[in-house]
Amino acid sequence: MPPSASANEHRAHENRAGQTTLPVSDILVHVRKSFLRGILLLIAAAIMLAVPACTGQAQQQPPPAPSPGPPNPQAPAPPPQAPAQETPKQPAAPATPSRTLNVVVLDPGHGGTDAGARGGNGVIESEVVLSYARALRAELERQGLRVVVTRQGNENPTPDERSALANRQRGSVFLSLHISSTGPPGTARAYTLPEGVGPPARSGPLPWDQAQEAYAERSRRLAELLQVQLAQKFRGSPEVPAHAAVRQLRTIAAPAVAVEVSSVSALKREQLEQMGTRLAEAVARAVTAYRPLYEAGAN
Repeated sequence: MPPSASANEHRAHENRAGQTTLPVSDILVHVRKSFLRGILLLIAAAIMLAVPACTGQAQQQPPPAPSPGPPNPQAPAPPPQAPAQETPKQPAAPATPSRTLNVVVLDPGHGGTDAGARGGNGVIESEVVLSYARALRAELERQGLRVVVTRQGNENPTPDERSALANRQRGSVFLSLHISSTGPPGTARAYTLPEGVGPPARSGPLPWDQAQEAYAERSRRLAELLQVQLAQKFRGSPEVPAHAAVRQLRTIAAPAVAVEVSSVSALKREQLEQMGTRLAEAVARAVTAYRPLYEAGAN
């Protein structure tokens, strides 16, 4: 028997009642949660991408230096630093030789705390030889020569400093000025360095303290000419020069002669100072006579 219409309607009502129907408010909540979850995922992904870049930049930039704070009195003091060691000074290398003699280096001996020889009447060697250097300079410059003086006043350059100044000159001779403590007053003598003075020679470049050995012959010729002039100007002076181990001459890379006037035992200082004019004339004549020999023998 076919079902009636009322029965069919009853079954349709039961089928509709078996289906779960969500209210509108629940649907909105669900959508909102899904939307927020998506935004959070996007933010997390962006942070993960940004962190490596920031880390890389942080590694490239050095950390800022800490600002100095107030001194801590209880902090241990830093260990004292050892003073920097100065490089030992090496004397200047000799200048390139010149075939023209145009410079005279005058070396007034002693100076400063080293007064040299002293006489009983107040004669001080370092002071008188400085006055000699002034007289010689004026006369030599009148002859057209350039003059270099190793000290201008009461200072005392070391022997190496004096030699370094002299060895920087091109076309020069060297004269060291002294006053003896003995010898006949009013006389003068020229000295050269004996050959072979100084430490034993060794292979290689010529040692600094043997620089004069290469100029021994030229120094001897200059001393001979100078002694002739000194004998003419100062009666009683010897006719030939002598040898003496003058420390200052050893390190001179040029013709070099020491001139010694006698003596500090003079009754008055003026007696020695008055010898300066004649000494200057003798030196100027000797250097002028030596010029052709220098220019013929220069390397």
